[in-house]
Amino acid sequence: MASLQDKIDRSGGALNMLRNSQIGQYVFPVAAEFSNWRDEVEAWNNTAVLLDQSHHMTDLYVEGPDTVRLLSDLSINNYKNFGRNKAKQIVCCSHEGHVIGDAVLFGLDDFRVNVVGRPHIPNWVQYNAVAGGYDVVVERDERTTNTAHPKRRSYRFEVQGPKAWEILEKLNGGPIDDIKFFSMGQIKICGRNVRALKHGMAGAPGLELIGPADEAEEVRAAILAAGRDLGLLQGGARAYSTASTESGWFASVLPAVYSDPKLADYRKWLPEHGFEAGASLGGSFTSDNIEDYYITPWDAGYKFVDFNHDFVGRDALLAKKDEPHLQKMTLIWDNDDVVDIFRSQFNEGDDRAKWMEGPAAYFATFPFDEVKVNGKLVPGFSTYVVYSSNVRRWISLALLDPSVVKEGDTVELTWGEPGGGSNRPLVERHKQVTVRAVAASSPVPSKIREGYRPYLNTAA
Repeated sequence: MASLQDKIDRSGGALNMLRNSQIGQYVFPVAAEFSNWRDEVEAWNNTAVLLDQSHHMTDLYVEGPDTVRLLSDLSINNYKNFGRNKAKQIVCCSHEGHVIGDAVLFGLDDFRVNVVGRPHIPNWVQYNAVAGGYDVVVERDERTTNTAHPKRRSYRFEVQGPKAWEILEKLNGGPIDDIKFFSMGQIKICGRNVRALKHGMAGAPGLELIGPADEAEEVRAAILAAGRDLGLLQGGARAYSTASTESGWFASVLPAVYSDPKLADYRKWLPEHGFEAGASLGGSFTSDNIEDYYITPWDAGYKFVDFNHDFVGRDALLAKKDEPHLQKMTLIWDNDDVVDIFRSQFNEGDDRAKWMEGPAAYFATFPFDEVKVNGKLVPGFSTYVVYSSNVRRWISLALLDPSVVKEGDTVELTWGEPGGGSNRPLVERHKQVTVRAVAASSPVPSKIREGYRPYLNTAA
């Protein structure tokens, strides 16, 4: 079977492969809208939203006496108090200290976990479990890649927003036992015990609910009924695509697996038609060095690197520890410049800016746009531009050099592909334009995040 490395070799390098991929943004295979995406986005800020996360993520179940040792060997996290009903944001790096990806790690039992996320981390954990000879058994539950919704093992619903807790207690028939942040407990729905993780995908109070797939529709109906008089809305794929940028989560890094010499065998293990081989790279930021698209944990705001254990990338990260790092920021795009982009759509021929699809205006799996100050390129990039109906502005997530850009500063983004477009059919011929933006905090300020932001690093 052909591998990722085979495809890289045939393409003339990883960058050529990624830039010429015909795939667009990551797919969330649920209904695009249940009402309209504007109201659905505002629901997690004003009332409550039900998000269906049952389909777009890969689940990797790992069980056995070496489970924790395997995870500890691969990730930057500390596992001192990890076990049943605990959860973590697991972050893994290459030998060179660049982030391969992150996922949510669920402690189902002391020696049984579920790794949930985009395929980067499930692939990496599965490979090492086998190649490293760990005493574990792994089992995959693949993400849904089309709208046919084939049956999966579990459902995963998110109930978030200022009124979420009232809805959840109504479902439970009374107060919910205290569940600590990024820990799991149980609530009752329709007389069933439902596992619940406390976190904030949309940056709002609430729970993530997990249970057997054949109970999904009964549980969904109960949630909707409980929330009907409290303003609960179902959130579709379009609304969900804005949540990560609003909440300051880097939805998907470019996995640092394409160039590390020590990952040659891994690239030969990854399939030619897998996620890493099919993903696309787009935007105005260009470099001939793929490492310029990689990031370190500190760049993305992962401050929980634990050097008190050995793990892949530890030595490289230790060497980078005191180096300057990028800082995560929100860029708030200038209204007049955005209006000019839309106004340009009435120009003849190719004399128009790249289209801004609402609410998520990115056309590649990994979008990277360059950022300048006074015409000079700033170390870092902008990514995942969306229209936030809560902020009522176009915003993007950015990782930038804090010695050059600070909160309140104005920067210039380049919007559009170099050379008048790309060979992907999702991108029309266009001209590049400059967009002014103001650097702000990440996540964007919001009343619903009071009491949430201080806990962001407790998920280590």
